Amino acid sequence: MSRPCIALIADPTSPEGCREYLAEAVELLTGAPPVRVDSRHFATGGTGRGIRDGGRLRLQVPEERLDFVPDVVLLYEIPPHHRQALAGFQELLESHDVVTLAAGPDAWRTATEKNLTVERFLRDGVAQMETAVLSRPSLREAAGTFDRLGRDTWARPVVGTGGNDTFHVTTPAQLEHAAAYYAERGTDWLLSRDAGNVTADGLRHQFRVFVLGDRVVHAREHLQPANDTPCNTCQGATAVHIAPPDLQPRLAELAVAATASVGLPFAGVDLAVENGGVVFEVNVQPAFVDGELELHAVAVPYVQAHLDALALACGGPPRGLTASA
Repeated sequence: MSRPCIALIADPTSPEGCREYLAEAVELLTGAPPVRVDSRHFATGGTGRGIRDGGRLRLQVPEERLDFVPDVVLLYEIPPHHRQALAGFQELLESHDVVTLAAGPDAWRTATEKNLTVERFLRDGVAQMETAVLSRPSLREAAGTFDRLGRDTWARPVVGTGGNDTFHVTTPAQLEHAAAYYAERGTDWLLSRDAGNVTADGLRHQFRVFVLGDRVVHAREHLQPANDTPCNTCQGATAVHIAPPDLQPRLAELAVAATASVGLPFAGVDLAVENGGVVFEVNVQPAFVDGELELHAVAVPYVQAHLDALALACGGPPRGLTASA
């Protein structure tokens, strides 16, 4: 059986480096590296193009001298603010039945724009902390929302990454600062009731659960000593890895439900066990913090899922390490 042609399409401006682990996973599973492509070529205004070749999709990037027909497309590590520009490319992949877990633009948008995530969770009954969406509110409007949410809240932009531009708001002065900050940048924002997700020894904490299909493949707890700072590892939180069987069943159930709610086949779900379990957000393309561990726990299963989907589409058995034979 010949090796599949796998395209790894990512944004090289991202500092996360997920593309390196995915490339390694592809080579581990197939014996060959992926075709690596700068995603910006296929964003709005890019020079990359896709043309029908028989019943297949041929991808071309003239300036990179790339011209190939992929069996699988891994579309990953696209920063949140750049995702909308790839909506047309996602539709192109869908229209040619290309094997990919990139989902469609609607799912990406629902998970990326947190106001839409809040609406979807309300529709589907996914537990979350009470949240209000604000768009250039007057100080009176913002103060009324702040009071209603108990005056212990978190403010975050509708589109953000890594916990940047996120504030723990507990005073009117902090609220005024957050409102002015978002207004200056012209961004809508969310104000959510604090989940009280603090351990007995005073550490702010939350969980990141990796969901693939209807199962949890990996999880970690993030412990943050600075209580007013988001629990992101890039903000100084420490990650403690958790094997799926050791994850509390309620958290696994919530993570799977949240992923399905936004329409993604793969995601990293941030949630807390407090308040009976609540979801904070669904990450379209979660970063790999521990490269070696998460290479095998997340990246390899993610790539293998693509190979299995390819085999199913071709009417054969799952493909993996023997795909290069």
